[in-house]
Parts: sequence; structure tokens; C-alpha cells
Amino acid sequence: MEFFVKSGNPEKQRVGCVVVGIFDRRTLSSAATLVDDNSDNLISSVMRRGDLDGRLGQTMILQRPGGLFADRVLLVGCGKEREFDDVAFKKANAAAARALSNTGTIEAVNYLTELRVKGRDTAWKVKQALLSSREIFYRFDECKGNKEEKGKKALQRLTFAVSSRVELPVAEKSLIEAVAIAEGMDLAKNLGNLPGNICTPTYLADKAISLAKTYSTLQTRILEEADMEKLGMGSLLSVSRGSRQPAKFIIMEHMAGPKDAKPIVLVGKGLTFDAGGISLKPAAAMDEMKYDMCGGASVFGAMQTILELNLPINVVGIVPSSENLPDGDANKPGDIVKSMAGITIEILNTDAEGRLILCDALTYVEKNYDSDVVIDMATLTGACVIALGSHATGLFSNHDRLAKALLNAGNISGDRAWQLPLWDEYDQQLKSPFADVANIGGREAGAITAASFLHRFTKKLRWAHLDIAGTAWNSGKNKGSTGRPVPLLTEYLISRANSQD
Repeated sequence: MEFFVKSGNPEKQRVGCVVVGIFDRRTLSSAATLVDDNSDNLISSVMRRGDLDGRLGQTMILQRPGGLFADRVLLVGCGKEREFDDVAFKKANAAAARALSNTGTIEAVNYLTELRVKGRDTAWKVKQALLSSREIFYRFDECKGNKEEKGKKALQRLTFAVSSRVELPVAEKSLIEAVAIAEGMDLAKNLGNLPGNICTPTYLADKAISLAKTYSTLQTRILEEADMEKLGMGSLLSVSRGSRQPAKFIIMEHMAGPKDAKPIVLVGKGLTFDAGGISLKPAAAMDEMKYDMCGGASVFGAMQTILELNLPINVVGIVPSSENLPDGDANKPGDIVKSMAGITIEILNTDAEGRLILCDALTYVEKNYDSDVVIDMATLTGACVIALGSHATGLFSNHDRLAKALLNAGNISGDRAWQLPLWDEYDQQLKSPFADVANIGGREAGAITAASFLHRFTKKLRWAHLDIAGTAWNSGKNKGSTGRPVPLLTEYLISRANSQD
């Protein structure tokens, strides 16, 4: 599908459909008023009959409206005008995209981007309208023998309207960024949605090599288990012992910024399937543990976006990848392993394996990169889901400016995070009588003690940890990867590139 921006009145558009907003209590938006005035009050008459009252998410198609050049008009309910905020804007655009996908139109112009959203400019509205639309149009059918029947002709061109020609340059720039972010999110979703028998650590490594062949600014290296052994990654390798799939340590470098600029390092947990090891998970919903690599998938998605935009910054993506399965050689509760940092770890629960592979990855970053900041992301704890649900990612950091920048990026992108504490008191829960540290700290504050465990390996880094266990995928009838936190990460990276300019 192609996306465009343009300025111009809705009644003059020669397209399959124009999209206009209706607020609660049958209040017409400016674009809807122009359509109504030029169609013999078609919208007003529909509303007088009570067919549509402007509730958020309502839609109605008007066929062959007289006085217009468009074949259809799509009315979209936007709720109360004074409450039309970020969330309502995205819901309205999602409703519009859903309605358009059920028509036969191949081209549409969306005037919802002209609506006023408090504190948001044209660039933001264009970006979020496109991302909301792409979310609706996304399909994963790679593993289906019979691909989904499209039925009607699919929408091919979607144009977002801006109020004046003066706004076109900034809108076009935002459109380019939004398309790149959407492509990165799609890559993250596709990797997450693939089953564990296809998306193995080797598959991820091959994907990184493929990206390097596509983009000349990307350099990729893959460390094999023998390489990890030489480096002393005993913690990471202890997780992979229970699997027949060899672990891979994936390194992707995009060094397109100034040579003296320290890189931003992204580290993502790449557990391509997590059965819990000897501490076996319950059978119910265990299939969803293919999503345990969504942290790694998000690194791939963010890298795809910055490569497509060719951002002039230095970014390194690290994905330690393995499976966690029960086997005669797998970790056992009570085992003690030695990490790359030399810290010994008592494994009290083999299902707390994400931190075991991340700690060696973080040590590798400390030893091999003079980094500016390091951001890791992982579907790390069920405790974070209990604390924050599926709405916000858990954020932990030892650097206030980095935490604030990530929170701001989340607020702008709508991919929000919430900061939790990293106080020394929580660190006490990880004490072990037999090793330097235990890999779990009990039921209380599980998300915080997991972050505290990682913090032991990041004392010398400006570091943030994103616990995406609640936000990386949806369960139930809409089961699937969400592509989060790619929007948050890319908003942060684009902002860093702009500030560098």
C-alpha cells in the first residue's frame, strides 16, 4: 500500500472515498461541513434520522453522494470534541482503516488528520494516523497453506489531508518516518508470530545476515557457542544446554554517525521458545512462549527502521538467542553457573532464564563498546504484567536523563512506559548463601528484583531496562505480536538523530 499527504478540499477529491469526522451530538468537523454543504445536506439528513450520532469509533459509508467527485463518503465518529485526545485520534483512524478495508475502494483521502488534537502538530497526526491504519491492515499468513481471501479489491492508496500547502514538507517528512517505523514494527511482529520450530536462534542469525546484505551501512557478526565459551558466557550457555538448537549471539552495527560519537546499544532477549526448562511452565497458553523473543524482535524492528531512514547515528543491536527446554543436560534448580562478568549465579528457578542470557550480553557490551547509553528490552517477568497490565511497559534505569527521554518518547509515540524503582532494598532479596547472587528474589516485587539482578551487570553503564512482558503480544482471540516497543525506541532514536543535527 502507498501513502501520501496533500492539501485540498474534500468535495473536490476524485477518489473512491473521502473520510471525514463527526463529533458527539452530531457536530460536524470542518471537512464534514464542506461535504455536507456540497451534497445537499446529505450528512445532516443522515444524522437527523439518527443513523449516526458521532460516538467514538462509529462508522458509516455514504454511497455516490451527489455534488461530490468522490464515489463514497466515510463518516467516522470521534466522540466528544473537547475530549478528542491522542487515544481518541488513534481510535478514530483505526476505525476508519477498518471500515475502508471492508469496501471496494482502492484509493481514499483521510481528513481526520486535519482535526485538532491538543498539544499535537501536523507531523504527529500524520505519523499516528498512518501507524494506526497500518496496524489494522497488518496480516500474518506466512504459515497458512491457503492465504486469506481478500474478497473485494484491497485499498492501494491512502492519502492524509493537511490544512494548507505550507504544512506539506513537514507532513511528508513525518510520512517517511512513519512508513519506516511501520516496516520495523511489521518485522518485529512477523518474527514474534512465527512458531518456534521456524524462528530458531539460527533463523534470527540468518535474518541479521540478510539485513546486512540489504543495507550497506549495517555490519553483522554472529558469535557461535564456541565463541561464547571462549568469552566465558557461562550464564547464557547454561540456558541453551537443554536445547538441540545452538545458541547464537547476534551483533548488528549501524555506524552512520560521527566517528567520535559513542554508540547507542540496544539489547534484546531472543528466547525463541521458553518452556521454562526443568521448572516447567503450565501447559495452558505455553504456545505463547514463542513470543519470549519479542525483545530481540524489537531490536530487529528498530534496526530496520533506522536503516531504512539511514539515520546519521551510531547504533548497535545485540540479540542473545537461545531456547529454554527441559533436557538431561538442562539447568537444574540449585545449579550454580559463572557469568562472563565473573559473578556466580545460583539458579533457583530455571524459568527465570531471560536474565541469565541478558547478563552476559550486557557484560559483552560493557567490555566491547564505549557506549553512550544501553537499553535492554525483554519479556522478562509475569510480575510486570500483574503490576502494569498490557498498557504500559515497565521501565527501570540507573540514569535519570535516559529514563526521562524514554518516557517522553513513549508519551509521544503512544507506546507508553512507566518507571519503577531500583532501590538497594530490593537487591537484598537476591542474596544467596552459596553464590554471589540468586536468579530470583521471591514473589514480592518480581519485576523489580529481576531488574535489580540485571543492574548488577550494568553499574558502569548508563542503562535502562524495558520489561515488555505485558505489552509485546496480545492473548485471546486477537492473539499476536504487537511490535512494541519499536515505536518508543524509534521515537527516541529519531529524536537523538535530530538533536545531533
